[in-house]
Amino acid sequence: MPDILTVFVTTANEEEAVQIAKTLVTERLAACANMVPGVRSIYRWKGEIWDTEERLLIIKTRATLFPALEKRIRALHSYEVPEIVAIPIVAGSAPYLEWVLECTQEQAGDSG
Repeated sequence: MPDILTVFVTTANEEEAVQIAKTLVTERLAACANMVPGVRSIYRWKGEIWDTEERLLIIKTRATLFPALEKRIRALHSYEVPEIVAIPIVAGSAPYLEWVLECTQEQAGDSG
């Protein structure tokens, strides 16, 4: 089983989610990013309880790319401390996992 991760990232709004998703896929740091609207988050931040609507990104990538992916998300994200959590994929459809690897593979001439 290849080392592939599902990475969860919440964003402040749709525009930010789209920007992060398109950047990660374009730069081959992710094969895919699904955007889930209407996520309601209740959390404690700086001593207060917050209740906000966010967007959830569900990102598929290689485990070896996680450090670069995390760095890129932090650079694009509006939050001081964005949620960036990774869960390993322990089983999956072989053709799908091969596609993830293919899409995140550096190509000849890529500067990425």
